[in-house]
Amino acid sequence: MCNLYSVTTNQEAIRRLFRVDRDLTGNLPPLPGVFPDYAAPIVRVDGDERVLAMARWGMPSSRKALMEAASARADKLRAKGREVDFDELLRLEPDKGTTNVRNTASRHWKAWLEPAHRCLVPFTSFSEFNKGAGGDIWFAFGEHRPLAAFAGIWTPQWTSVRKVKTGPETIDLFAFLTTEPSEPVASIHPKAMPVILTTEAERDAWLRAPWSEASALQRPLPAEMVEIVARGEKKDQAR
Repeated sequence: MCNLYSVTTNQEAIRRLFRVDRDLTGNLPPLPGVFPDYAAPIVRVDGDERVLAMARWGMPSSRKALMEAASARADKLRAKGREVDFDELLRLEPDKGTTNVRNTASRHWKAWLEPAHRCLVPFTSFSEFNKGAGGDIWFAFGEHRPLAAFAGIWTPQWTSVRKVKTGPETIDLFAFLTTEPSEPVASIHPKAMPVILTTEAERDAWLRAPWSEASALQRPLPAEMVEIVARGEKKDQAR
């Protein structure tokens, strides 16, 4: 599971590579470490335009997962002799979000697989953790970290509780797809790797094609297309 990546290229490079028509991000600084629930740039479609905007990393968790978490919490409160308003407990159940999407056949994800909810997630490197291999292992398309994009999905103005101390928030959210890993990722993290779009044709198909066509993009990269560029760091400072 990829829960850490970086996007350290400059803002103009993002606008240029992803053919952005409108930039809503303001002054976008380099982001050497993007963690779950952090705000990061995405490229989404609005009509005929590509829009660069900020969103928080972590799509809504399934209602089943939230029900199970709220039920467990309710049981603990009842065991202490406290009365429980389960509907209110469920409404306020913290949801840190789902960062990676693998099973696109799940009913939970189907509403977000149409073009209106697809996005590009710019990145320059991504990390998979492997303690035996040195901690956070960073992958990129070369030592100079050329800009690329994950195949993402997003949803606007979703209301949920991300943190108990913050309470309900209404925010734009995103995640990206994963797939079977190829080398060298497979040797570090054999379960999955992010879905990466490598050409403008792939990026355009992801943003606009029907799911029957776009679903073919959920596949691993050819072996050795990415390489290990750093080990053991929680942020990738290279530019």
